[in-house]
Amino acid sequence: MPEGNLARRSRIDPKKFRHPDITADGARRAGVTLQRLKTLWFNTGTLCNIECKNCYIESGPRNDRLAYLSAAEARDYLDQIAADGLAVEEIGFTGGEPFMNPDIIAMVDESLDRGFRVLVLTNAMLPLWHKRDALLDIKRRHGRRLTVRVSIDHYVKRDHEAIRGHRTWAPMIQGLTWLAANGFNLAVAGRTLWGEDDDAERAGYAALFAELGVPVDAADPAALVLFPEMDATVDVPEITVACWGILGIDPRSVMCATSRMVIKRKGADRPLVVPCTLLPDDAQFELGHRLADAAGTVKLNHPHCAKFCVLGGASCSA
Repeated sequence: MPEGNLARRSRIDPKKFRHPDITADGARRAGVTLQRLKTLWFNTGTLCNIECKNCYIESGPRNDRLAYLSAAEARDYLDQIAADGLAVEEIGFTGGEPFMNPDIIAMVDESLDRGFRVLVLTNAMLPLWHKRDALLDIKRRHGRRLTVRVSIDHYVKRDHEAIRGHRTWAPMIQGLTWLAANGFNLAVAGRTLWGEDDDAERAGYAALFAELGVPVDAADPAALVLFPEMDATVDVPEITVACWGILGIDPRSVMCATSRMVIKRKGADRPLVVPCTLLPDDAQFELGHRLADAAGTVKLNHPHCAKFCVLGGASCSA
């Protein structure tokens, strides 16, 4: 979230997350080194047709802080992958709502044409619904190399709409069942804010999928991704170098060891690269304009790094 909002609302110890190399108690801050670029994300812009509670990027109908990425700009990064011989396997599209971007179909299509797997994150509402014919054409030509991940914040309408707003359930279900009926490779993203244990939550989603005839395996953590909450105002521990051994976590398993994201700020003349999908707003994580500039080590100097990636064990990639 923007630093101004964080400063006003934060319950985080103000000594934390200040220095890239040293934690508040003087320990060496952990970092994650890019091992190889496996997933390249494109943020298509922060505009969204709805405004969800606790959206980590504060997307909504009026938030254009990240501008629409154009097909030409995305193509430049695909060209960089080819020119630099990078072993990228997957291209991801996130937002905002990606299907609001006028160039989304062209960007998805070209990424698939170049042989990448493609993952698109969506709320499956009207912006997707209006792209049905184009999506069917893409599926006909590229099959299951395109995955559409639909956000369903809870398997019960009441709780889903408590986050996403009144009358958001029915259009999401319409989009989800249309994708299923037409044989798209589907995944679902849920949230873990409900106080349920993992098994109970997955059982709830499984019942919903069975009722709707949606072929998503709720027991598969890649097919149903349950994301930890990312409230940057809530106090979390800082991750030190010693934490890797204490927690038994290999830093090579953390998202920024294998991914980067391209964003374009409103008013900027060109896009730039940041480590991951979670940190588009904090200038300390800007890595340059080219993929070649974005290699190296990312210092885990943000609450999201601790809450989502290290302690939460989560990743946005497929």
